[in-house]
Amino acid sequence: MKTQNLLPKLLLILGLTVLLGLEGFFSWRLHELSAKQETIKLDHSTVNNISYGLLSVDQWRDEVAGIVNRQVKHFQLTSKQKKELQTEVESVLYALINKAEAMVEKKPQSLVGKIRKAAIKTFVKTDKIKAQVPDLARSIITKADNPNQKTKLSNLAMGKFTQLQHTESIDSTLRANHALFDNMYHKYGVHSKEQLNQKLDGLLQAVRVEMYRYCFFMLACILAVLVLWWVLRKRTELHGTLFILSLLFAFVLLAVGLSASMIEVDCRIKTLDFVLLGEHVSFKDQVLFYESKSILGVVEVLVKQPAIDSIAVGILILCFSILFPVMKLSSTGIHLLSKRKLAENRVIKYFAFQSGKWSMADVIVIAILMTYIGLNGLLDKQLAMLNIRGDDLTLITTNNTALQPGYIIFISFVLYGLILSTILKYITPYNAH
Repeated sequence: MKTQNLLPKLLLILGLTVLLGLEGFFSWRLHELSAKQETIKLDHSTVNNISYGLLSVDQWRDEVAGIVNRQVKHFQLTSKQKKELQTEVESVLYALINKAEAMVEKKPQSLVGKIRKAAIKTFVKTDKIKAQVPDLARSIITKADNPNQKTKLSNLAMGKFTQLQHTESIDSTLRANHALFDNMYHKYGVHSKEQLNQKLDGLLQAVRVEMYRYCFFMLACILAVLVLWWVLRKRTELHGTLFILSLLFAFVLLAVGLSASMIEVDCRIKTLDFVLLGEHVSFKDQVLFYESKSILGVVEVLVKQPAIDSIAVGILILCFSILFPVMKLSSTGIHLLSKRKLAENRVIKYFAFQSGKWSMADVIVIAILMTYIGLNGLLDKQLAMLNIRGDDLTLITTNNTALQPGYIIFISFVLYGLILSTILKYITPYNAH
């Protein structure tokens, strides 16, 4: 009889140990992928941050310099513009001749001055010079419209932009920016910002797909355990072993739910396009704000704050959302496995059956969901107010705030824990009250 009871128990332990190993592997992969996604997303948000784009002196200098360079090199005068310019140049030349003539007409005080004046009046005929003004003006315009002169003018204009690099404060900022991007290029094996963004987008897509795959694999393992409870509901001799192993699955869920990212806030300017000097200037995916946190990450941030109230909130979350669930799971196992004296211990019974009302795990789930809904709506509304669509200016914002797999796992832990608590009340050999 003992052998008959022992064999099913061994098979149950073996089967659930294998399943627990798979659950552990899936949880480890999910944890690793969550951390990887957070790192890649942080790098992506850094290189696309508005500080290195729309608010970057480097970017503006390159954009404006490129426009000026193209405008000067490819500038073409129309017939109307040439006529207007001809008139302007002629008026300037006439003014110069009149000024020179007025200076000559001044009465000289010295003998040398009188001789110079007589020579100029004898050999220089201002009427003939004035008659040549239209031809001189045309020659000047032709000279200025020459491609070689445009290149020289372009180089002169570009030289002014280059002088910006010699400003100490700007120069130090640009050096820091270049160092940052060089490190990013080296890290991901690319040579430009466009290649870097393509690489990061591809990595994020692949990581996201893998994360949800392992998340659903974990949930499938939990579902298999619950199905096994239904199948073995009448095999009371196996309930103790099955419950202890079920607790281990709960610990795995809790560990991943606490450490994996739960919510991600990502606000950005998707497109900013405007016309400058007749040309379109575009900025894409300018990140305004990005943050991704797990429950443990939130606790760490709060505890490290200098304000007492922040530290207090961090300690409360640590106690009621982390320590209490761990104590509850541990106490249920101790209550079921121990002899009556330890099982009936006040502390053990309290944590096993009554601590649920003090645990804030379910409250955290609802709080995060409500935060997501409220924050998502607020961000959508605020960012929508920035949207502008016009011929000369287009501004489109986007809100990529989303719940992460860590939230799904934590919800699963809360529901699974409630089911185990209910099961314990039915299978405990002692008083559950």
